[in-house]
Amino acid sequence: MSTKGEEDRERLKEEYKDHYRRIKEAKERLRKAEQKGKISQAVQNMNADGLLESVDEFLGKVREKVTHVEARLEVAMDSLEDEDTTAESKIKKEELDEELKKQKAKQTLKQVKAEMGMLYNEIEKHADEIRTEKTIGSKKPSPESTDNSPDTKT
Repeated sequence: MSTKGEEDRERLKEEYKDHYRRIKEAKERLRKAEQKGKISQAVQNMNADGLLESVDEFLGKVREKVTHVEARLEVAMDSLEDEDTTAESKIKKEELDEELKKQKAKQTLKQVKAEMGMLYNEIEKHADEIRTEKTIGSKKPSPESTDNSPDTKT
């Protein structure tokens, strides 16, 4: 009698394990289906016009900044040329002015390089933000495309 009771207990134990295993698998399939649904909804809600508009706006800002930096560089170069024509009257003044011009040119160049570096970093940052990957029509099968239907895993 005790062996029959132990066998029944083991049988019930295995049935419970199998039952909980199936529940766990069903919950996992549900979680994956919900995740796929959320992704699908997000793709449908994407506004391509808004994305293109933000890219155009960003490019406009970049062009404006580049134009501003170029104008400042041009003004700095013109001021260096103006100083050069007035410094020709005296030799000592010329040497001092030449040294001053070199320092100003170096300072302006450093400033422009710093601004261009910041601009480049900003461009890279924005480019990383808007980077997308093609998922529809790609040749690589996605991991979600495998059949996880409950009928095949019974």
